[in-house]
Amino acid sequence: PPPPPPPPPPTGGPAADCPTGFANVGTVANNTLRACQLPNKIVGNLVIPKRAGTVYSISGRVDVGDDQGGDANNPIAGREKGILTIEPGVKVFGAAGLDYMVVNRGSQLFAEGTASEPIVFTSRQSIEGTTTVDSIGQWGGLVLLGRAPISNCPGSATPGTPTCEAQVEGTNAFYGGNQAGDNTGRIRYFRVMHSGFQILPNNELNGITLAGIGNGTVIDHVQVHNSSDDGFEWFGGTVNAKYLVATGNDDDSFDTDVGFSGAIQFALVVQRDNGGDRSNEYSGSTRTPASNPKMANVTYIDRAGGGDAIVMNSGTDTEFYNAVVTSRGAAGTSGSSCLDVDDATTTGTFQSVYFSCPQPFADDANGAAAALFNAGSNNTANGTSTLVNTFVNGANESAVPAFANLTSVSPFFTQVSYIGAVRDANDNWWQGWTCGLNAANPC
Repeated sequence: PPPPPPPPPPTGGPAADCPTGFANVGTVANNTLRACQLPNKIVGNLVIPKRAGTVYSISGRVDVGDDQGGDANNPIAGREKGILTIEPGVKVFGAAGLDYMVVNRGSQLFAEGTASEPIVFTSRQSIEGTTTVDSIGQWGGLVLLGRAPISNCPGSATPGTPTCEAQVEGTNAFYGGNQAGDNTGRIRYFRVMHSGFQILPNNELNGITLAGIGNGTVIDHVQVHNSSDDGFEWFGGTVNAKYLVATGNDDDSFDTDVGFSGAIQFALVVQRDNGGDRSNEYSGSTRTPASNPKMANVTYIDRAGGGDAIVMNSGTDTEFYNAVVTSRGAAGTSGSSCLDVDDATTTGTFQSVYFSCPQPFADDANGAAAALFNAGSNNTANGTSTLVNTFVNGANESAVPAFANLTSVSPFFTQVSYIGAVRDANDNWWQGWTCGLNAANPC
């Protein structure tokens, strides 16, 4: 007789096992998903495959590669490189504050999702469906470390040399070096949710930490949602990015420090009602190179009762082009200002920027904020927001002429004819892969 037909594939429930290289640590989400744990050290090549009935977990600190030092041409002998590749649609979770991933200098992360299948790093509570709009700090976060120049060198070390390195915030690992074009991989259509953990006061894990990351790294279509600290924080480096979303983060949505000089275009910040400090804090240091973030086509939606939307301090030189900034606060209350410049060593450029806050400036530097803002062209200090659906340009925002020479600021920028991150209802770059921006796609 003919052999019996093979059994049909499972139609639901957890996978029976885990891929090679991962530990089977049981099931989660009411026995619907097999939990497959990543190794604590990844060297060589490891792929996290998309499989039915499978979710992946981080337990403790997961290192991708050894730290190969700050000299891109002479990696430290005996240190191994790791390359982690994650397939579209994969979900990875942590269950505690000290569950986090570190991609060390010389190693790479290739996490390239799609608009319909983003890669998600989140908390166990999120996987099990028990988070709320205010759930933060349920696991650690993602730390990316590179060999691009930084300014906070030890002793007499010179920026841009292998000995100019620093220990990163949140863990015992190092960043910085001599390779402006350092390549830490590609991160696209990628979401980090419910992360952040305070190791010590003023020493926290963020949603995504980018420390000494070079401009050979590709970052676009990335969201950080409900971090208990900053959403994105850059420490030095030259990396550029497009299509960033920061929602619900409890401290600063964007934070730059110690010589960061990258360009960022199409970036959206929406704070949640019950948490969030500043949309961004741009800081420098007392050493060169000064931080020089270049921001184009950003929209910041600040909550009532948070911090001022844009805070610039410590000698940073920040550039804003085609920006929309609004606050839901009341005049005279905390967080009611669009711009605060904290010291006389800080400078900035503003072109085609539209403010609609209860007051435009909260200035600690004797009029510097207004002077910097008014020196630009096509700026509006006391506008009225006509944004639609929270962050889509309305009539007033659409009437502002766009800055005409974006590509002269950075060749990374795309020349556009509008201000803000989202031009109109047909501008849908944020749809499909994000959560929390409209009622149809909650987090």
